[in-house]
Amino acid sequence: MRANLSGWGRFPRLAGDLHRPRDAAAIRALIGQGPVIARGNGRSYGDAAAQPKGTIDMRGMAHMLSFDAETGVLEAETGVMLGDVIAAFLPRGWFPPVTPGTKFVTLGGMIAADVHGKNHRRDGSIGRHVDWVDVMGPDGTVRRASARDNSDLFARTVGGMGLTGVILRAALRLMPVPSGWIRQETVAASNLTEAMDIFETATTRYSVAWFDCLGRGEALGRSLVMLGDHAEPQDLRDVRRAAPYDVPVRRARRVPLDAPGFVLNRHTLRAFNRLYYAAGMKKRGHSVVDWDSYFYPLDAIRDWNRIYGRRGFAQYQVVLPLAASHAGLTALLGAISDAGQGSFLAVLKRLGAQDSPLSFPMEGYTLALDFPVSEAALRLLDQLDAITLAHGGRHYLAKDSRLSPETFHRADPRAAVFARARAEEGCGGAFASAQSERLKI
Repeated sequence: MRANLSGWGRFPRLAGDLHRPRDAAAIRALIGQGPVIARGNGRSYGDAAAQPKGTIDMRGMAHMLSFDAETGVLEAETGVMLGDVIAAFLPRGWFPPVTPGTKFVTLGGMIAADVHGKNHRRDGSIGRHVDWVDVMGPDGTVRRASARDNSDLFARTVGGMGLTGVILRAALRLMPVPSGWIRQETVAASNLTEAMDIFETATTRYSVAWFDCLGRGEALGRSLVMLGDHAEPQDLRDVRRAAPYDVPVRRARRVPLDAPGFVLNRHTLRAFNRLYYAAGMKKRGHSVVDWDSYFYPLDAIRDWNRIYGRRGFAQYQVVLPLAASHAGLTALLGAISDAGQGSFLAVLKRLGAQDSPLSFPMEGYTLALDFPVSEAALRLLDQLDAITLAHGGRHYLAKDSRLSPETFHRADPRAAVFARARAEEGCGGAFASAQSERLKI
């Protein structure tokens, strides 16, 4: 069927053929008819999961196949939603070892993007916790790949953005948790230096910071750093201690329409950032919050992408190497503040070391911001690209919607090696997204 295709940022918008197979045979019949790309729940932000000639919606293959209650290994089809995994196994004491900022993603999308979370420095990205994947290649053959068997295919598939084949099934190791609650500490940092000091000395499993991206001078990078660990039953009030996995379901609100463009301007952004920081200051200290509120605060607002208006938004996420992080972040935040085009949702995380063919993380700091699409915003993003390149950083493909191939390949020399390898395996003509064609991967 013909469909309008876009990512969560609603930019760019593409028209194309969308297929909804229910089994591997139906997918096999699509391969070879032209380039195709697998798509999960469409939560990558740009054009990474869209191919006008053939996009395969994997949500029709969403069966959990088996679970080992001793090891925590879940075998499932890759159209399974992360939220469904949590609903099924948190009551039994298991939780995903790594999670992005939304539970409305599929297991296949998580693996293809090799998602990271607030605990990357300690636990790595999702690929570290995947035992194996079943991948359908360009000739329709399904191969099981793991760190031991077909290891090259496994390494390129995890973080390979669907460009090595269609991931049909996977085995994911869940981790045991003592409750459905998070012991959180909120720490205010008056500037970037203080925020980074908090990250560097943190001993908690999770750490993330919201920061005021329009701060200037001594307030540049002022932040609210949220540290967290899974709460033990003794951390809970008596009424919760008796049923530590019983967490009230949040009632989601919905954004009913696209916000008018004039609502988002430097004045409303500055007001929001000022008020959010002031509200966070009042919540400093220790608290116990439910898992949904800690990991997925935006999931409580359905269709929140509509607040950026009909033209959509571009999320900009980069990672800078540790030695250059302070200087690079200072330059990035300075440019954003000077432009007055900051983000409501500005997030900073500390990443650990990682070596992989195309996955995003490296040891350092990652910065993520949203920009309503406009000519001025796109010019600013080009300026931010130059700063990122100058400091040895690279871009997150799951968030990209507008990078040039020149910038991408300069920032990430691994891409040329990855492209050659998949061409040698015959994947180049079989699997391609609008993004991979744009970036010449």
